[in-house]
Amino acid sequence: MVHGGAVSPSTLLKPSCPHLRATAKTAILFIQPQYNITTLSLEGEVTTYHYGWKDCATILFYFFITIILHAVVQEYLLDKVNRRLHLSKSKNTKFNESGQLGVFHLVSSVWSFYILITEGYLLHPSSLWENYPHLHLRFQVKFFYLTQLAYWLHALPELYFQKVRKEEIPRQLQYICLYLLHISVAYLLNLSRVGLVLLFLQYVSELGFHIARLLYFTDENHQKMFDLWAVSFVFTRMATLTLMFLAVGFGLARCENQGLDIEMGNFNTLLIRMTVLLVVCLTQSWLLWKFIRFQLRRWREFRHEQAVRKKATAKQPVRQLKRDTFGYHENGVLKAENGVSPRTKKLKSP
Repeated sequence: MVHGGAVSPSTLLKPSCPHLRATAKTAILFIQPQYNITTLSLEGEVTTYHYGWKDCATILFYFFITIILHAVVQEYLLDKVNRRLHLSKSKNTKFNESGQLGVFHLVSSVWSFYILITEGYLLHPSSLWENYPHLHLRFQVKFFYLTQLAYWLHALPELYFQKVRKEEIPRQLQYICLYLLHISVAYLLNLSRVGLVLLFLQYVSELGFHIARLLYFTDENHQKMFDLWAVSFVFTRMATLTLMFLAVGFGLARCENQGLDIEMGNFNTLLIRMTVLLVVCLTQSWLLWKFIRFQLRRWREFRHEQAVRKKATAKQPVRQLKRDTFGYHENGVLKAENGVSPRTKKLKSP
């Protein structure tokens, strides 16, 4: 529509509206979690989500966002600290690893704790297995799981970007794959509530370890934090096993809806429960075995250092006393020998 030779804005936008709508739908597919369902309840309209193949697009988007955030933390925080500490190449690699994981574990532990409080999982532990399957998730729960998968997937190419040494790659691949396995199983088998509690416990424990290692790199005298982390590590392993047996071994076994129903998201069968318990138990046992070996090696090194110090002390030469004609010098003072005074006696005046 023309008014005085000018084209109205509505006319300009009409041809491009379909393209803008298509672009907006594509952007929402990558940015916002999909498969939302709105239901009416006593609280009003409640929007929940379930999972599907479109989640891969959302994970891919936050995969690239995580790479950008990783680079920002590295350049504006860790590199500045590295220049001041002047660490060796091996220590520099471990410092960067602990710095990145420390930031991630801090954010994830606070975030997961907030979800546990707002969803009421801590105040009502039975809600971890009651009303299974937990197919419909709140926005914050689903978004948490998608970002967790995106982060641990981004850790794989970061091994190349960070130029990690070949000796360190197998160790880092182990815990990256373990995180991806456990998070994916909890998300796909609709065990999101149990998985959320386990991730909170794991992230708090790992946060203590990376803080202890960062403090050790700044000052090697800071070793007490490792003792605190050792206590929290053992507690986390025991709490994880207890919670899994309570929720999966006993809680889900007593639920009424036993059987396999993929469409309804029900995986509550004896075989699946036993498989999940076996995987978790093997993982926790393997972590405990590594922890015990690490502590024994540390104890042997400490005993070896103590033995070397004792030998070095025993081999020190005995300090010989400087003697002269009248006696000997001790601490700068001339002392008599055999009770004879080294001083010359004064003659009495007549």
